[in-house]
This record gives sequence, structure tokens and C-alpha cells, in this order.
Amino acid sequence: MKPIIGVSTNLKNQVLSVSTDYLQAITAFGGVPIVLPNLREDDINSVALLLDGLLLTGGGDIDPTLFDEEPIPNLGNITPERDSFEIGLIQKLLHLNKPILGICRGCQILNIAVGGNMYQDIYSQVEKPLLQHNQAAPRHHASHFIQIIKETKLHGMLQSNLAKVNSFHHQAVKKIPKPFEVCAVANDGMIEAIESTEHAFALGIQWHPEGLLSKNDVVSTLIFSAFINACLKI
Repeated sequence: MKPIIGVSTNLKNQVLSVSTDYLQAITAFGGVPIVLPNLREDDINSVALLLDGLLLTGGGDIDPTLFDEEPIPNLGNITPERDSFEIGLIQKLLHLNKPILGICRGCQILNIAVGGNMYQDIYSQVEKPLLQHNQAAPRHHASHFIQIIKETKLHGMLQSNLAKVNSFHHQAVKKIPKPFEVCAVANDGMIEAIESTEHAFALGIQWHPEGLLSKNDVVSTLIFSAFINACLKI
């Protein structure tokens, strides 16, 4: 049986959307993607039991009141329904120890779901010089390097200290609570990946590997392969 992978969606003007790159990445590595609407709290348990894994996609900004901050001027559009649904589903899947892969916004909401926080806008909240994290280059182009921290699960997965990734964000993970830890950083110090030390597979990455698969990117291939393989073990 192929694993059933839930895929989160954007919501704008009452229209749900998701890039087909995510769906194609799942099917390419042997999974069956199920596009998820933002359901009510009392439906989350049913969805969690149905799924073998969860892919948290990129998208708009996250409500800062979820981590006890007021919105700053550079905060973008938020979707409270999406935030609420994803946080509830993340918490349930972590309880069931089912695999989660969070991409870009997905990395941030994963961290918030376990009690962490984030930068609402790195360019106005971080004082030191930063790289271009919202690249002015095609999606399939890897624009900056990241350092993979040794002795992490991600390092074991990639078998490398260095990777080159694409980048499309202005928000980023800040404080990370246990059992999660940093497993990759950009050369300017911004957190690029987090992982759980207690769950079978709970990984959040700040870049978009689904956008690099068309270039046969090795790192992206290893990440999606490991995620789907983890879902097969459920």
C-alpha cells in the first residue's frame, strides 16, 4: 500500500490552492497526496487517523498572537483558519508519532505548534546584515548555502555538511523548544532547518525542495525519499 500524505493548502478569498510541485514530489517518491481543507477542530482526529504523514506547505504569514506578540507593520496577510487547523493537526500527528515535513511556512508553523516563536519579518527585526532570503531568481535556482549541523538526523540523511538551497521567505524560526533542535543554518545565522529528537520523523526546512526536483537536486531527492520511506513505516 502506498502511504497517504496530507498536504496543507493556502486559503485566499475563500479559494483553496496548492502548488502541483508538492503533489508531484509526493507521487514521484511513492506516496498518495490528499489535499486538505482547513477543517474544524472536531474533524482533526479523523484526519490524523487517516493519514500516514503530513506535508506542511509554504504560503502566507502566521498570526503573531499565537506566540504572544502584537503584529508589526511588515507582517503580511494571515489566515487564522489555516493556522488553527495546521497547529491542531501537527499536535495530533506528533502525539501519534506520524511523519511531518514542514516546508518554508510549514517549518514555522511546526515550530509554533510545539511552543516556539518566530521573526515576523527578519529584515526589520534582525539588526545584523542578512542574505537575500526572498530570492530574485527562478524557483528552481538554488541561491545560497546552508550549513548542516553534524550529529543531527538531517546530517545523517544528507551525509553532507553543506547544501545549496532556494529561498522565498521574510519570516523565520526564532526560539525552538525541546524536543526540537536546530539542524541547519544559513551563513548569516538564520535558522534553515529544525528537527525533533524524540519523534521518528518531524523535520522543518526553510527552503523549497519541491522546486528544485526538476533540476535533479540531490538534497531534495534525499529529503523527499526519507519522508516517504518514514511514512511507509507507519
